[in-house]
Amino acid sequence: MKPEKALIFELSKPGRTAYSLPECDVPEADPAEAIPGSLLRTAPAALPELSEVDVVRHYTELSRRNFGVDNGFYPLGSCTMKYNPKLNEDAARLPGFARIHPYQPEASVQGALELLYTLQQDLAALTGMDAVTLQPAAGAHGEWTGLMLIRAYHESRGERRTKVLVPDSSHGTNPASATAAGFETLTIPSDAGGMVDLAALQAAVGPDTAALMLTNPSTLGLFERNIAEIAGIVHEAGGLLYYDGANSNAIMGITRPGDMGFDVVHLNLHKTMSTPHGGGGPGAGPVGVKEKLIPFLPKPVVGRREEDGAYFWDWHRPDSIGRVKSYYGNFGILVRAYAYIRSYGPEGLKRVSECAVLNANYMRKRLEPYFYVPYPGVCKHEFVLSGKNLKQYGVRTLDVAKRLLDFGYHPPTIYFPLNVEECIMIEPTETESKEALDGFIDTMIQIVEEAARDPELVKNAPYETVVKRLDETAAARKPVLNCSCG
Repeated sequence: MKPEKALIFELSKPGRTAYSLPECDVPEADPAEAIPGSLLRTAPAALPELSEVDVVRHYTELSRRNFGVDNGFYPLGSCTMKYNPKLNEDAARLPGFARIHPYQPEASVQGALELLYTLQQDLAALTGMDAVTLQPAAGAHGEWTGLMLIRAYHESRGERRTKVLVPDSSHGTNPASATAAGFETLTIPSDAGGMVDLAALQAAVGPDTAALMLTNPSTLGLFERNIAEIAGIVHEAGGLLYYDGANSNAIMGITRPGDMGFDVVHLNLHKTMSTPHGGGGPGAGPVGVKEKLIPFLPKPVVGRREEDGAYFWDWHRPDSIGRVKSYYGNFGILVRAYAYIRSYGPEGLKRVSECAVLNANYMRKRLEPYFYVPYPGVCKHEFVLSGKNLKQYGVRTLDVAKRLLDFGYHPPTIYFPLNVEECIMIEPTETESKEALDGFIDTMIQIVEEAARDPELVKNAPYETVVKRLDETAAARKPVLNCSCG
């Protein structure tokens, strides 16, 4: 067991200091003249006193407690935590990109505008859409933006459509985004094979159907074999098809949402295009649309003048839903995505998807003998297993996830999607080697063997982490909602 680390306040010794400043050679301002007296301290803050090296070592040690793709395998199904090429980081830090201001005159940022314009075209070509906005700051923000476009489209036709259909294998943000956009949601069940139940969909559509939000491949890791029939059912009812592109890592260069019949698509650049992900951002959720929805895109739109080829902000869009993000999206993330696409090219992006699918199917095939398999057969870039076969030993999926921590692995997504009992959702991505996959697989097999041989060993894990197993019942019934207690 690792020894407990002292708090920085416990390391403090009176008189120690982490800095040394020269004597001030200009008159010091009186804080009371600029700050109201009620806001001024009457005594110095009780900060710890340490040397510089102690401070650096303390925070460096804390940083090592964080887990990320740079220091380990991160098989989060649905979240697509894959390695971020450092070349893309370098591109985003080029002075011409990093040191500009969003309110500079257009003439002084032509390079940045050209990048945005080209990225829009690239994403439109990749998804089979006719136009793309780069404004949305994240996947769920892209979902909401796409739904607002759908709402504006129906309203422009004088139609009041109030319901959005959401399969039970969709991403969890879909119903939340639909609700935030002012729609009611209706869940469509999956059939025995994990596909959208066509009979249930047919019964659900009607004159009040605004859209169907579909993740394809779904969160079960399965490609909808009946996608043409699904599109026909929704369009015949007057609704639109919305594509949740969070799982685009499985289809790049192979198929396109636009060719499947979708009218709107959002992409998660922080998943598919390997830009930074986690910690609340930054992210990017561009939205692509078919021609009939172009008038409603958020403004401004990056345009290019025919007469001189210059790039500009197009604000003259009377039917636009308006601005959805300050400035114009998370520009640094867009630069990284542009570098990613240009580095790979069309054939490279296709290869990315092929490798992601190959890795997932290799892991699935090796792990299937040790878990219950709700949907056997070939998967796409991710797959789901169930730990319900371990319940005979008193072991649950959560216990497996906790035990993985002792071996230095971040657990896969668990208990999602909700329609799979004791769900384990694994996504290896294309960036991992066979050796990395085998190491994780072997550890999972070992944990299953431990569950059969010594269930308590698994049920009381983890043992090697700073924070051990928590009392989940107490945490749920008596949550600590502030940081003022001991």
